[in-house]
Amino acid sequence: MAAAQAAVDKAQLDLGFTKLISPIDGIAGIAKAQIGNLVGPGSIDELTTVSTVDPIKAYAAISEQEYMKAAEKQSSQREKVVLEMILADGTVHPQKGEVAFADRQVDVRTGTIRVASIFPNPNNTLRPGQFARIRAEIEVRKGALVIPQRAVTEMQGKYLVAIVGSDNKVAIKPVKAGARFGQLWVIDEGLKTGEKVVAEGTQKVRKAWW
Repeated sequence: MAAAQAAVDKAQLDLGFTKLISPIDGIAGIAKAQIGNLVGPGSIDELTTVSTVDPIKAYAAISEQEYMKAAEKQSSQREKVVLEMILADGTVHPQKGEVAFADRQVDVRTGTIRVASIFPNPNNTLRPGQFARIRAEIEVRKGALVIPQRAVTEMQGKYLVAIVGSDNKVAIKPVKAGARFGQLWVIDEGLKTGEKVVAEGTQKVRKAWW
C-alpha cells in the first residue's frame, strides 16, 4: 500500500509539472511550446514572455535644461508633473501619467537624461515596444510673443528676424528666442507687440540686407 501511495503521489507531482502559472499578472506573448510538447531544461529557453502593462512604463530622453525646469517646478509646487502620452497615430492616451524616476546620470554624448513615466492602462491598449511622445506642461506664459519658426533665421549662433517698418522698409533685428511649440517660436527679447514680421522669403531679405 505504501508503494502504491508513493506511485500516486509521484503521478500527481508529474501532473502538476504540466501546469505552468506566471508569477505576475499581465499579457503573455506567443507561446514557443504547444500542448503536447515535451519541454525540459535545455530544450527551450523560455516558454513565453509575460509583461505587466497596467500600469505601463514609458521611457523618454529629455534635455538637461528640460529636466532642470521640471525638477524645479515639482520642488516649488510640491506636486507631480502631469504627463500626456501622444500615440503614433496622433491620438492622446485618455489616462494621465506621472514621472516615476529619472536615470542617475546625464548622457555626456547627447546631453539628455532618460526619464521613466507611468501611465494607467486599464484596457491593455498600450503594449511594450510602442512609439509615443510624452508631453508635459512646464510653465504658462501669458502674453508671450510668438512667431512662425520659418520667420527666424539662425546665423553664427544668433537669431535674426526681418521686420517691416512703418515706411514699408525691411530691417533685420536680433532677437532672443525661447521655447518652441508646434510651428511657433516664443521670442523673449527683441520684438514688440504690433511689429510686422516677414515669414516668407526671409532668405532673400537676408541676402539683400547683407
